Amino acid sequence: MGTDRLDGSLYTKIENNIATIEFGHPASNSFPTVLLNRLAHEFEKLSENKNVHVIILKSEGKKAFCAGASFDELVAISSEAEGKRFFSGFAKVINSMRLCKKLIVGRIQGKTVGGGVGLIAACDYAIATEAAAIKLSELTIGIGPFVIAPAIERKMGIAALAELSLAATEWKNAYWAKERGLYAKVFESLTDVDEEIDILTNKLAAYNPQAVLAMKKIMWQGTDHWESLLEERAETSGRLVLSPETKKALEKFKK
Repeated sequence: MGTDRLDGSLYTKIENNIATIEFGHPASNSFPTVLLNRLAHEFEKLSENKNVHVIILKSEGKKAFCAGASFDELVAISSEAEGKRFFSGFAKVINSMRLCKKLIVGRIQGKTVGGGVGLIAACDYAIATEAAAIKLSELTIGIGPFVIAPAIERKMGIAALAELSLAATEWKNAYWAKERGLYAKVFESLTDVDEEIDILTNKLAAYNPQAVLAMKKIMWQGTDHWESLLEERAETSGRLVLSPETKKALEKFKK
């Protein structure tokens, strides 16, 4: 189910009260803004769908889970308004996941960078393979993981956020991420991951939806201010991306 389209792909299937969202992009499942907006909208739609009790979030292929935001779009930013709009992409998705009335289970098959780590942190439960290493490389290009930081801190704690952000060139393996709460379980193979997700989501789909929603609300307690917080963080990133230091770092990366 590959795609050559530059704006990526998004498919949803609903079976036995379980919705599976699959996103994809030729550039290691990275996210252009248009795809982020589609994903946010999909969570909003499924949140209101009475035939859906639980959601699985997965990406295409067997390699990277998600390479973060689109690099091509990032280097093309030329104004603060454009910058804010670009960085608001992940803010919208994280908020739509937070407010979604259904539990979201992440299926993480491979490496994840930047915004993609925020996406995993915003899942209510994530199951990964041993290949699912993570990295926050934002500081290396003169910006920071500001928009996704609240989601990562909520899930993994401030020490893990600091370690990931400051050791910006280091990959942290799946077991490191599990110890710090990002993943609930780690398996050797993708087949094992899929089996586990199948068992878990079928159980979750059979529980009282009102009880599940009440539990989700408790899990996300204290995040009501995120709507404005993540917008402010997007503004900060939008300003920084225009700074001479960042422009210089981005030029290096382009080459």
